[in-house]
Parts: sequence; structure tokens; C-alpha cells
Amino acid sequence: MSNYRFAVDVGGTFTDVFVFDEKKKEMFITKVASTPSNPEKGIIEGVKKTGLSGKDILQFSHGTTVGTNALIERKLPNTALVTTKGFRDVIEIRDGTRLDLWDAYNDVAPPYIKRRDRFEVNERMDYAGTILEEIDPVEVKALATKLKRRGVESVAVCFINAYINGENEAIVKKIFQEELGDVYICTSNDVLPEIFEHERMSTTIVNAVLGPTVSNYIKKLEGEMEALGYEGDILVLHSGGGVMTSETVPRYAARLASSGIAAGAIASKYIANLCGYQNAIGFDMGGTSTDISLMYEGELRITKDWAIEYGYPIGFPSIEILTIGAGGGSISWIDEGGALRNGPKSAGAEPGPACYGLGGEVPTNTDANLILGRLSTQLLNGQMILDKESAITAVRDQIGDPFNLKVAEAANSILKVANANMCDALRLISVRRGYDPRDFALVAFGGAGGLHGAYLAKEMDIPNVIIPPHSGVAAAMGCLMVDVQHDITKTYLTDAKNVSIEDLEAEFSTMEKEAKGLLVEEGIADKDMNFIRYIDMRYSGQWRSLAITIGRTLDSIDGALEQFHKEHEREFAFSNPNQKVEIYGLRVAAIGTVEKPALPKKIKTGTLQSALLCHRPVYFEESDGFVDTPVYSRESLPTGMEIEGPAIIEQLDSTIVIPPLFIAKTDDYRNIIIRYIN
Repeated sequence: MSNYRFAVDVGGTFTDVFVFDEKKKEMFITKVASTPSNPEKGIIEGVKKTGLSGKDILQFSHGTTVGTNALIERKLPNTALVTTKGFRDVIEIRDGTRLDLWDAYNDVAPPYIKRRDRFEVNERMDYAGTILEEIDPVEVKALATKLKRRGVESVAVCFINAYINGENEAIVKKIFQEELGDVYICTSNDVLPEIFEHERMSTTIVNAVLGPTVSNYIKKLEGEMEALGYEGDILVLHSGGGVMTSETVPRYAARLASSGIAAGAIASKYIANLCGYQNAIGFDMGGTSTDISLMYEGELRITKDWAIEYGYPIGFPSIEILTIGAGGGSISWIDEGGALRNGPKSAGAEPGPACYGLGGEVPTNTDANLILGRLSTQLLNGQMILDKESAITAVRDQIGDPFNLKVAEAANSILKVANANMCDALRLISVRRGYDPRDFALVAFGGAGGLHGAYLAKEMDIPNVIIPPHSGVAAAMGCLMVDVQHDITKTYLTDAKNVSIEDLEAEFSTMEKEAKGLLVEEGIADKDMNFIRYIDMRYSGQWRSLAITIGRTLDSIDGALEQFHKEHEREFAFSNPNQKVEIYGLRVAAIGTVEKPALPKKIKTGTLQSALLCHRPVYFEESDGFVDTPVYSRESLPTGMEIEGPAIIEQLDSTIVIPPLFIAKTDDYRNIIIRYIN
């Protein structure tokens, strides 16, 4: 009988596997090398490494970087854009901004569709959705013939004002389907019916260029899993923090553009709730980057202002995640002004940090942690041996000698700069958003999160740090803790005070009907469906809006207005209840509840002494140098036990540092909670 819930997080270097045994209430993990050219191969190897067959798997869920990598590497199918005459260059003009305002030479990346593949047709619709110029089928059929000659694999259709009426787009799509056969076709009204033409066109284009890639990937993975005997749905995590089945993934391919990144945020929310925290900052530090998310009052922050590459926004609601170039492999260097810097460049997996012994010669955070004794020379239970002498040489020659510092002092300086960079990012997602870090817990995970979490919390005045069990693969676990979710959005411009409640209710009802149809496609039963309504509101004359949650029964808009003023005060330190408020848009989050594993509590067994592995000298600036420090095995730590720093805790997939003046306690779920005691 199938009783294993199987989750996979496909990363750039490793594919992490998390398995939960529903019968025994036990979990186990494994890692295999990722195969970027054939991502499903790494997943199948991960399944085989666990010793399970497809028939043993009750549920299969995963996050993937297939979409992200395709956009970054520009490995995209031959795609065309069809738009209203005169709007061919909207995607090139964009919104006129640049990533660095003061760098005139830092150009925005070129559009995903070249100008020669962007075509215009005669059609026109006014602001109210009235068709002023109808589609000429002869013109569209002639264009279809041209696209067929060019070998186009995908087509994005985006007409001006189609957000209010998608009739002309639907006519073109139907003709293309008849003339082009199996070519992937998507329209802006189906993908993102919202007013701003650049954001709508950009999202439609991303959906079009990813559609064939994602569809082929899912088909191959389904075939491979069926060959192993798995008969259930393939669940794929999307940017909004839910999952989709293979039935709807091709339709909303752009939602997979940040699939893998979202998994970590989901995991941090689940872990924080398990520990009794409603406010938490997720800190996922890996080998090349760190992903930071924020949960407030039990809900992750959601944004519609995101992109894989600057200038090409993706308008689907997404978990707000701040990614910075800070990881174990981040390179330490000296800039032209003689200042010590850290990242964003990384040594990657090959050649990697100097201590990997694969030819790397630049000093990294991993090298610094090894020199200071915080990392053992043996990782992954002895499967990986680190070369400490190579690390010493790199840090001494490139950082220590130029600053006239001893090797240990240079390594400590490297980590202090890295921590300062990460604190800046933590401030961006908390203080800059109107949140006080003292009201939050820090959930630190990823391969390197436990090495830095305590120091970041001290600097930010965050009272508690949570290190989950199997923290190195926590993102994979996050894939099991989500529900099926779809977001239906619509532009709806009106004065909030004079809005017709009847019209508003009618719009929401229509949207919920569409959302229910998607959940039915996913195989969700009526009893497992839940719909959450949001109204996007803004002060008159503003551009940005805030999403306000409302109830299913709408009798008045007054409560939403009051909440809007409150949220505006928190977000922007300003509100004016006397100012005119506009409704900008509507959104319905359709959630199909999926059964999730209930992580078991552990019985308090053993002693702290039985978990002691050894003592080794570890450098702590607080102790003025190296201190003989106990090293514990996390697997052997009893629940409810307190450990006073300094101490090191080691496990298969990560290492945890407890500095002096900190105390750590293991809870009933084997989370380690660290707090500053001075």
C-alpha cells in the first residue's frame, strides 16, 4: 500500500529529496546531483536512491528551476508575438526604467522575442471593451502561413485593451489553432486580464516562451514516473505558494518561473507555525545565494512586482522573496578603494571554494568557516573531505596579507562582511516594509543557514532563531506543505465610496466560477475548495495598490477601507482617511486543500553527553580567539535539552553554530531554537 509522501526540490547543483513515511511517521532525506540538461533524470535518480518504487509513493510534489533556468539561459522555443497595429515595440520600450539609474552603460537584457518575430494585425477596442475594428480572418490566416514557414513553436497574442474584452484575441487564437496545429498559443486575456499593457504583454510573452518547455518537461517526468509504477498526480509548486497538477501547468507556465524559490518560503512558514510563531522571516542560505521571505500574522507577503530578469515583469501573484548573492561559495575580494567585499560572485560548485580541492583558488565563506573551525574537514558524513590548507592559502594570500591580518582574523573579517550584507537584505524586507524585526523569529535553513543565523539575529535584535530538522533540504519539505492554488485577477476601476455592492458581488461570483472550474480540472472535490477574495485599493492618483482581504459575504466596503488605511500607514508610514480611495482590481485565490503530513513529536531520549562527538578549537571574536568547543551530533540530541554556547551541532546536510552568550534548545519536533542570553 502506498504510504510515502515524496517531495523534491530541483536546484542548480543538487536535487534534494524529502520523504515522509505516513505509516511509521518517520522522515528521511537524500541528495543527488542535478542534471540541468535533463532535469527529470535527477528526480528519477533521487527516487531510485531512496529504494522506493512508484507504487510506494502516495503523493509526489516538487519545485523546479526548469522555467527559471530557461529564462536566464535564454534556451527558449521559437516564439512569435501578435499584437495590435502600432504596439509592436511595447515590450522593448517597457516602462522606461533601468536597474541602475546612474549607470548609462548597464543596458536591460533584450526582449525574449526579437523584433523580427513580433507581428501586428489590424484590430481595435476602446477602453470600455467595445470593438471598434473587427479581426480580418484573411489577414490572420496569411500571418499563420508566415508563422508556419518560420517554424514557430509558440505564439503570444496580446491586444491593447484586451483585458476588458478578449473577443478579438479569442478569434485569433481559434484561427491559429486551426492553421498551426500543435503550436502553443496563449492570449493575454486568458493569462493576465489586467490594464497595464507592458506588464500584461510581458507576462503573456513569458508564458508563451515557457509553455512548450514546461509542457515537454512535465510529459517526460510523467512518463518516467509511470514507468516506475506511480499512478498519482505530478504536483508542481508555483510562484504563488500553491501547487498545480500537470493538467493546468502548461496553461500557466509563467507561474513556474520561481517554483524552486517559493518552496523555501513555504517551509519557513510551516516551521514557524509549528513552533508557535505567527511572524517569521525565512532565511534560506545555500551555496550561491540567499532567499529571504517574510510572514506576518500567519500570511506570507505576496507581490505582483517581480521578474526573473529586470525589465520583464511577471504579473502573477507571487510570494515576495528577496534574493541576494550571498552563499557558502560567495567570493571575498578587495575593491578598487581597498575595502573588503563579499559576493555577489560565487565560486559555484565547480571549481567551488578553495577547500573543495577542485582547482578553486579564491577565498569564500566556506573557506572562512573551515579555517575558523566552524566547519569540519569532513562533510556529508565523511562523503566529502575539505582541504583546510588550500583554504588557508587562499585567505592568507588574497585577504590576510593585503590587510596585514592573521589568517583567522582575515577569515573572521570575511564572515563579518558577509553577515553585514545579509543584514542589509533582512532590513529591506522587514524595516523598509514597516515591520519591527524584534516581533519576528528567524527561520534559518539551507546548507549554510545554521552557520550564520545566530549572528544575524543578534545584529537585527531578532529574539529567536529556528533551525529545522534536515535544514539543508527544508525547501524540499516545503513542497509537501502546500495546497492546490489558482489566482484569478481582473482590473476593476471605480471609486470605492460609490461602488455598487451588487456589481462587485457579481464580478466576484464570475471569477469564483472560473476558479472553481480550474480546481475541478485538478480533481479537487467541492468540500475541499476554499475561495479568498481580495480588493486592490489605492489613493486616487497613486500607481501602486494594496491588496485587502474581504469576506465571502459582502454587505459593505467600509471594513475594507478601514483596513486599507491601516495597511497604508504600516507600509508607507502615511495614511489619510479623508483622501479619495479607488478600487483598482479584484482577485480570487482558489485553494484546493491537499492532505499534508503531520510531523510527529519525538520522545525525549538520551543525554547531551551521548550526543557529544568531540571537541575542537573554534574561533569566536567574543572569546578573543580559538576556544575548545564541544561538537554534537544533531541526530543524537534529546528533545528538551539546552546547550549553552559556544557549541557546534553537525548533521548530514548542514552545520549549526551556537556562539558564546547564546543558548539553544531542542523542541518536541526536533527544531533547534537559539536565543541570545546576554
